[in-house]
Amino acid sequence: MNVLCSYFIFFDDGICASSNTYSEDVMNSFEMPFSASSLLRRRAHDLIPGGAHTYAKGDDQYPRLAPGFIRRGEGCHVWDVDGQRYIEFGMGNRAVGLGHAYPRVVDAVRAELANGCNFTRPAVIEVECAEHFLAAIEGADMVKFCKDGSDATSGAVRLARAYTGRDLIARCEDHPFFSTDDWFIGTTQMSAGIPKQVSGLILSFPYNDIEAVRSLFDSHPNAIAALILEPARMDEPAEGYLQSLADVCHAKGALLIFDEMITGFRWDRGGAQKTYGVTPDLSCFGKALANGFSVSALAGKREFMRLGGIHHTDRPRVFLLSTTHGAETHALAAAIATMREYAEMPVIETLYRTGSRLRAGFNELIAQHGLEGYVEIMGQPCCLLYAVRDAHMTSSQAFRTLFLQETIKRGILMPSLVVSYTHTDEDIDQTLEAIDGALGVYEKALCDGVEKYLLGSPSHPVFRAFNHTL
Repeated sequence: MNVLCSYFIFFDDGICASSNTYSEDVMNSFEMPFSASSLLRRRAHDLIPGGAHTYAKGDDQYPRLAPGFIRRGEGCHVWDVDGQRYIEFGMGNRAVGLGHAYPRVVDAVRAELANGCNFTRPAVIEVECAEHFLAAIEGADMVKFCKDGSDATSGAVRLARAYTGRDLIARCEDHPFFSTDDWFIGTTQMSAGIPKQVSGLILSFPYNDIEAVRSLFDSHPNAIAALILEPARMDEPAEGYLQSLADVCHAKGALLIFDEMITGFRWDRGGAQKTYGVTPDLSCFGKALANGFSVSALAGKREFMRLGGIHHTDRPRVFLLSTTHGAETHALAAAIATMREYAEMPVIETLYRTGSRLRAGFNELIAQHGLEGYVEIMGQPCCLLYAVRDAHMTSSQAFRTLFLQETIKRGILMPSLVVSYTHTDEDIDQTLEAIDGALGVYEKALCDGVEKYLLGSPSHPVFRAFNHTL
């Protein structure tokens, strides 16, 4: 490791301070760009539990010196309430695949809004959107739209239980999030308010270990209704793993559910199920499906989905999904426009090309700074993540926060490395330049201690039983 154990800190303006800590004056000057955010943050925490409506967007997930609120976005750029512009990665927690305020999507939404957005009977666009969706997701026969991923996955779980007459659900323990509903949150450290009887119905299994799944079925004969997992995340599925999961489930009378919230419309417009050639019984989509507009989908084989309908008489009815806002016309118009763009333009190919260029440049910088093992890039080029570790090679929230702090200072907002269709080569070049500077600080922090460079407290995991001082 080529760590520079220097007692000098270089700031963006080229001034060199002979100190191991940022001075109070420097800290105050760093605060100044976020004055509007700071004022708004106080109001937000007074009105909104956590200060945000999504835990992943909360203040506890970001450095003290971070933009608190975004005013607007265009393409891959966002502007905060203080007027500063950033190149954004993560793209609305992976919900924006094309880019912010993408013209074709915005135009479709604007046109549809002129006709109203919600009616007493179904709108024509509901059928049109279903046709577009099912044309893309080849293994599905029917679809039901809703507003968020949690509704879709919870609907899939309910449907699997109803179809099989079983109560137990097995979820992949290596995939961090499936739903805000009790059946999943009860398995996390934030289980307050959830009856133990509910979480007791959820089993877990590791990814890429088919023997563990077989053992799970053997330990709970005729009791498991379904397995739910993301088809891929940071690791690629082992050869034959996903198909083996399907085979084992069917042999044991259970259903296989793919959570394609992230992989859908990133791995392929037909989902990761198309990439890997495996058809699940049920699958759940959202996020990039409507380029950030609130549309999610539960799709699957007719044999199962029909139980949520009104024409079958051979089985009990299933209250599958029924949401007042589930088929808002403007959101479905956004989904149709997004799906058309994916079909007509090289969106997926561009995501892979741009992500590959970003990963190659980042890895080169890691090597130049001698930080192999301390900083690591993972995942598919279309959906990259990074891991950071301390001097003991241990995963570190403090170093993650420091890295975010230093990239934000350089105009990059990157809680992950998720690219969009509108990230250009110039954007990637600017990002790599910022990463280069941030890694230089990372080197010093490994030598001198991260607390000497981190302004404020480290971020904290979302799933924790109690809060800590921020």
